[in-house]
Amino acid sequence: MSTPLAALAEASGRAAGTSSRLAKRDAIAACLRGTDADEVEIAVAWLSGETRQGRIGVGWSTLSSLRGTPAAEPTLTLRDADAALGEVAAASGKGSAATRSATLRALFARASAAEQDFLVRLLVGELRQGALEGVMLDAIAAAAGLPPADVRRAAMVSGSLRETARVAMAEGAAGLARFAVALHRPIQPMLATPADDIAGAMAKLGTAALEWKVDGARVQVHKAGGEVKVYTRALKDVTVSVPEIVEALQALAAQELILDGEAVALAADGSPQPFQMTMRRFGRKLEVERMRAELPLAVYFFDCLHVDGASLLDRHAQERFNALAAALPASLVIPRIVTADVAAAEDFYADALARGHEGVMAKALDAPYEAGRRGASWLKVKRAHTLDLVVLAAEWGHGRRKGWLSNLHLGARDPASGGWVLLGKTFKGMTDALLEWQTRELLAHERSRDSYTVWVEPELVVEIAFNDLQESPQYPGGLALRFARVKGYRADKEAKDADTIDTVRALHAAQAARSGS
Repeated sequence: MSTPLAALAEASGRAAGTSSRLAKRDAIAACLRGTDADEVEIAVAWLSGETRQGRIGVGWSTLSSLRGTPAAEPTLTLRDADAALGEVAAASGKGSAATRSATLRALFARASAAEQDFLVRLLVGELRQGALEGVMLDAIAAAAGLPPADVRRAAMVSGSLRETARVAMAEGAAGLARFAVALHRPIQPMLATPADDIAGAMAKLGTAALEWKVDGARVQVHKAGGEVKVYTRALKDVTVSVPEIVEALQALAAQELILDGEAVALAADGSPQPFQMTMRRFGRKLEVERMRAELPLAVYFFDCLHVDGASLLDRHAQERFNALAAALPASLVIPRIVTADVAAAEDFYADALARGHEGVMAKALDAPYEAGRRGASWLKVKRAHTLDLVVLAAEWGHGRRKGWLSNLHLGARDPASGGWVLLGKTFKGMTDALLEWQTRELLAHERSRDSYTVWVEPELVVEIAFNDLQESPQYPGGLALRFARVKGYRADKEAKDADTIDTVRALHAAQAARSGS
């Protein structure tokens, strides 16, 4: 018997409606226990805010126009809805837009109001119910009656939360026992936590390893004899796109390796190119040699997870670093120092910035490799810029932020037109006190709203920190902020004092000049 979509929407609502991690876990676990075995992967993906098909290329306004009158009673199943999304994702060529619209309109016609709301949020990436991977892993363990540690380990080495859930629910502990670190089966990368500055990072870690933070593409490389495979942060196989990385690994004496690193495109003078330039090399299957000549890649490895039959995942970082240095020539290893001296760390950071890198990583020497987790043993310190921007709109929050206006739409002043140019959105950097104040003030400046967004008079100025600017066709100014977060509102400034789009463009030009592009 297929699982009702209404059950999933209800579980999502319960998870979003509580700030308790345990309550979120229990709501999701109860849903998974009632899910048909063939649909567990769909349920886990959707409750994680993703679809199995990825983004389907249909935006909020289009989806809103297709919703129509909801069905009086819910009849959709997960299998029905997933099949419809599969048809939408597969549509291509002449008439594909009409086909996608017709399929979605038919899907929404069968959905109740609650199901329509769930599907729209899912498809535009706004399903923020607080079911992050840690909560989902705990929910899978609770639903299957298994130790959370076993489920986490299986997810780590399989690289797939959905596969882990399917096996856990269907086969239990015996099924999970099959998962082990294996060559050419990528594992989820360990992630870092931001730190405000070098002094703060060193205070937390004490003696630490500091290494360049390269603004490139995360790569995980597996070598088994002469066969080398290269995977992205999302565990996608991109081997054919990066022949220089393959060749570098084939030349090594070690027969078995799993390495974690960063690939970056280099300018003619050897300086790092912007992130967007590096990404032009990935996913390419045609004209690879031409692209290699135009945008040569360098690769810097910073961790060794497996060497010649031995898994190093649970070993201390210092031991993994030693294995890396023994297996690779210095040219392939990220520059690194080990120190407890803040002044030495500051000098290393300044040198990294001078070379065109975005900052440094500070890493504890005694920590294991926590695959798939954002732990406190890896801290990232990056140079940030700030702009004074105007709030154009804000979206209602979910989960712990329910009832507060959270996700800000940020605009720069356009002197030419007297209007505003949208540069992006952010919900980061806000305390509860700021959220409460912000909601009250934004509602006082309200112009209009729909069920998700409140548009406001462009009067409140907010200071936004960000790492850099990237070209973006999604925004009218052609630029978007990367990693934007709120530093604070500027009560001392009026909208006319906000930074202009000309200032933003000048910053982008300077950024490009520093990178040699």
